[in-house]
Amino acid sequence: MSDAIVAEGLVKKFGDVVALDGMELRVPEGTVFGLLGPNGAGKTTTVRILTTLLRPDAGRAEVAGLDVVRDARRLRGRIGASGQYAAVDDHLTGAENLEMVGRLYHLGVRRSRERARELLERFDLTEAADRPVQGYSGGMRRRLDLAGALVAAPPVLFLDEPTTGLDPRARIGLWDVISELVGGGTTVLLTTQYLEEADRLADRIAVVDHGHVIALGTADQLKDQVGGDRIELSVTSAADLETAGRALAPLAAGEVRLDPGALRVTLPVAGGAATLTRALGELAAERIAVRDAGLRRPTLDDVFLTLTGRDADDRTKETVR
Repeated sequence: MSDAIVAEGLVKKFGDVVALDGMELRVPEGTVFGLLGPNGAGKTTTVRILTTLLRPDAGRAEVAGLDVVRDARRLRGRIGASGQYAAVDDHLTGAENLEMVGRLYHLGVRRSRERARELLERFDLTEAADRPVQGYSGGMRRRLDLAGALVAAPPVLFLDEPTTGLDPRARIGLWDVISELVGGGTTVLLTTQYLEEADRLADRIAVVDHGHVIALGTADQLKDQVGGDRIELSVTSAADLETAGRALAPLAAGEVRLDPGALRVTLPVAGGAATLTRALGELAAERIAVRDAGLRRPTLDDVFLTLTGRDADDRTKETVR
């Protein structure tokens, strides 16, 4: 399998700020590649370089076999992109927006109209096709924007936080569309603020921080780096939370984490179910009532916190980098 996207030693600076510091990526054809990282890590800058919107200060990159600098004009006809905000014209109808994109790709009037109708049906926008976009909901605008990225049926698709702001139902619907595209051979590079999105969609994931990749692998491989199982339990009283943490500390194979908002205690363990039984015994001895308890594997949230030192929920969207 050949690589649809290759980036080698990409460097990009904005004044004194180093946005990319030797970014390296290889994305095989027909796969979903996820980019995760905190605000300012370099994800959006990477996407902008790979989509020819920025020139790197150093390094090189190829997409679909074309150099992103030397072959920029040709490359733009072979890629699709959907950014963090829907890039649609409020004053045009949904159909007119997609037809305009088709004309920009030189598909011709007839084919542009046909393609627009195909995509409006695919994204469940047929009933709204002839309405001005200014009356669309946020979810409808996101779907229309993604449809626009697909007008030319590009072999490589860049999705920069495509489901930001969508409700769970709309998000799952877009996940299904992305999975269908990849099943048909499209290569997708995805940045996302939803770790469950990367867990479900991405064949491989790169965790990015300070402008370069700090970890790379499948979701399971990244979780294995964090360690073994986790015990997660909730107490019924806020007054018992810190006492529970102290009581369970001797059983932990790492740092015990307390979540006051959820009255939750989380600790890494090495003994699996046997350690969970001991933990419940320790809390019973302290007369601490437990609402629920369970044993689970690490999540991508755990990976993110371990590798970057930040919770995924603390991130905000990238605006400059």
